[in-house]
Amino acid sequence: MPVILHIETSTTVCSAGVSKDGELVAVREDNSGSYSHSSVLTGFVDEVIAGAGLKPADISAVAVSSGPGSYTGLRIGVSVAKGFCYALDTPLISVDTMLALADNALGLLNKEKQIISPAAIETTLCPMIDARRMEVYHALFGYDLSNIEDTRASIIDENSFAGILESRKIVFFGDGAAKCKDVIKSRNAFFLDGVWPSVRGMVREAEKKFSKGDFVDVAYFEPFYLKDFVAGKPRVKGLYT
Repeated sequence: MPVILHIETSTTVCSAGVSKDGELVAVREDNSGSYSHSSVLTGFVDEVIAGAGLKPADISAVAVSSGPGSYTGLRIGVSVAKGFCYALDTPLISVDTMLALADNALGLLNKEKQIISPAAIETTLCPMIDARRMEVYHALFGYDLSNIEDTRASIIDENSFAGILESRKIVFFGDGAAKCKDVIKSRNAFFLDGVWPSVRGMVREAEKKFSKGDFVDVAYFEPFYLKDFVAGKPRVKGLYT
């Protein structure tokens, strides 16, 4: 069974972990919102490898969260993942951020059974990542993590998801879901707190791709930004002049 290094930096959360035989054996995560990925990620990688009782050469593959999310965050995560792969000739696995977020939520739902029964096939999972103002990145998955709707960007209003909510329950989660609580009003809408992009949701998909040999090209792989990057003006006058 593979030993996989996992890296997740798509949002303000910086997360690294190592899985062995399909189980996460070491995790290091910063959810403070400080956006310190560039200064802490490589340290986290060293810590989780050592914490798992391993050496870098023991890693079978690197799995990186592929987006969508923060342009800068994704670039940092992918750059560190590629550097590791280049240095040790290790394959790279791309894990969809939305799928990993849904997997993370599913684990919490199955564990706590707060909202719905795990057998509720009429339930849809909706991971959401905050974009800006009332815009979110979101996707829809079944309770078995089957894809229902591909990732897209949407501006949320009172009519969002109205058609689906007429016949199915939707569980909303992720940092984009918070802005929807006061807007989406339906007896079939549920909001699950305490779910964020994390390596904890990457293991299952990474293991599946490893077993299939489903790797991405280390040289040419790029994150899925969903929208073009728009550079802002420097906050400090004269900073770059």
